[in-house]
Amino acid sequence: MEFKAVNRRHRAAAFLLLILPIGLTTAPAWGQTPPGERPALKPPRITQSQIASGQFNLHQVRTHGLRIFATPFNKLDGYGDGPINPASTTDPGGRPTLQNNGTFLRANGLDSQTCMECHSILSAATVPFRFGIGGVGGANNNAMGGATEIDVNDSQGNGYAFYNGRFINPPFVLGSGGVELVAKEMTTRLQARKQFAQQNPGTSVPLIAKGVNFGVISFSNGSFDTSGVIGVDPDLVVRPFGRKGEFATVRAFDVGALAFHLGMQPVESVGYNQDADGDGVVNEILIGEVSAMSIFGTNLEPPKRRGGGWPAQVGSQIFAAIGCTDCHKPSMTTQSRMLTYSFPEIETDPSANVFYSVNLRTPPTKFPPSPGGGIRVNMYSDLKRHDMGPALAESTGGALDAQFVTARLWGIADSAPYLHDGRALTLTDAILQHGGEAQQQRVNFSNLPGGLKRRVLSFLRSLRTPRRVAEDLD
Repeated sequence: MEFKAVNRRHRAAAFLLLILPIGLTTAPAWGQTPPGERPALKPPRITQSQIASGQFNLHQVRTHGLRIFATPFNKLDGYGDGPINPASTTDPGGRPTLQNNGTFLRANGLDSQTCMECHSILSAATVPFRFGIGGVGGANNNAMGGATEIDVNDSQGNGYAFYNGRFINPPFVLGSGGVELVAKEMTTRLQARKQFAQQNPGTSVPLIAKGVNFGVISFSNGSFDTSGVIGVDPDLVVRPFGRKGEFATVRAFDVGALAFHLGMQPVESVGYNQDADGDGVVNEILIGEVSAMSIFGTNLEPPKRRGGGWPAQVGSQIFAAIGCTDCHKPSMTTQSRMLTYSFPEIETDPSANVFYSVNLRTPPTKFPPSPGGGIRVNMYSDLKRHDMGPALAESTGGALDAQFVTARLWGIADSAPYLHDGRALTLTDAILQHGGEAQQQRVNFSNLPGGLKRRVLSFLRSLRTPRRVAEDLD
């Protein structure tokens, strides 16, 4: 019996020796599933027709959206890019990986496995900080966009480490449904003013939406003159998402982020059953899954003002008196309480192709009502681009290097570090680095006596993130 047992062990060992070299030296081919492994995103997967038909209620749709937001995708899901595309090595789909590791790049995306990695700090004002769904990211989560050169040892003699890409600190997603609704109504208003200009050739038409001045537009000789348009793109679409104002909706942001950060290709970008990046996986993110994630993201609780007492009340008045509310408008109201979702989206017409809608005055968002039947969004922003001066300008060589959409200050007490790249570690640092169009406000703050500065900071520290977010989801 002992001889037979030993003999069996020898045969098993010999078999392992035969197969081990194969397993150790051969990586799985594109799209091949190794034994015992599986995609991180498990069935059931939600479809667009299930959402549009009302098959799932809001809670169920949000739950599916949270799954997409929080799932750490792997290569069996389609994570990452496929083979390198020599013709376009910086665009998602064919990027190289860092040191040929086959997975991550970091300097131009492919920098995380899940959305929640970069949006997970609900409060940075506590020690230790408090995690929560949809929060901010720390400086280690900064996205490095479009980088092609990083001069770490300052070989060019600039006196600093030159970097020609973007460095973007992740903001929170909280309250984004209200932001999107405000932006859509502003876009609708601006498009109406554009149409009015076309109907009245030669007339210089003011572009004002919800009290925000976007310049003027005129129409003559069959074309529009947009040279007087300020703070928004010439197409007059208000894009509140992205530090530069690149995205009109959370959906548009999600589509870009999935491809850039994760190498996950949405069907709406590449087509159904299409393996556009050649990684052997098709239908990586379904249209319905992007819809669910955007519905989830726009139904997270908004920040609120709380605490601070009378010093914060006085600070709020000083904040306005020194001109900060010229751009950081405390509140905007909407005409409607219903946030609509469209597919496909037509940015110049937010009312087109609507398949779903949500009442933002009801849970989970519970935005306060406005007198006209809509909602009040206390975000402290005008959703307009402003020139912030050369000190804050990025170095991509683009026309918008110095321009940023006014940061929404709600929740700022819990969302350090500050500014677009997290360079400001305190609120005072952030204020004193304002320049360009905000230069005078910076001077006004600098000239305040110490006691009044402390009142302003007390006010800003009363702008808090929610204590609980999405706790009703499974």
